[in-house]
Amino acid sequence: MTKLQQGSHEELEAIRLQAIKHFGPMMLQEVLLRLCRACGPESLDRFEKAMVEKIEQSSSDCSDFDDMKEFATEQLYACVREVKSSPDMTHPLEDIKTRRTQGRSEQTDTLEDQLQEGLEDSFPASDPPAVVSTAIPGGGKKLVGTDEVLRKLRKE
Repeated sequence: MTKLQQGSHEELEAIRLQAIKHFGPMMLQEVLLRLCRACGPESLDRFEKAMVEKIEQSSSDCSDFDDMKEFATEQLYACVREVKSSPDMTHPLEDIKTRRTQGRSEQTDTLEDQLQEGLEDSFPASDPPAVVSTAIPGGGKKLVGTDEVLRKLRKE
């Protein structure tokens, strides 16, 4: 039998507190990530604000309750910060309709024809090589342009 089945009330309470301490932050972080995926990142800010209000409005006769509230608020901020910086945090997708050019065709054949026409209109794709010179003093190798190299090759 396990302690949960035969443990004393004090032992069970100690295990419960250890479980909350260990698994509570992990569960909160996962819940917040899922909230962001389902409702968007702005929902995280709304959650944080609502939780801070709940913590501030709570009360107890415990002598350390104000310190507990301060600690809980700090933990909440740290958890929200961690979720916001998480690589699992998804960002909302951009609406593709805002990126479409007005009057652009949706038909694949028309888009292919437009692409082909654009490629043909831009041929040759780059300018011919330019003559290169250097500003380094002291001579060195004489640099020549493409036309001079071709002329020399023809003569040979």
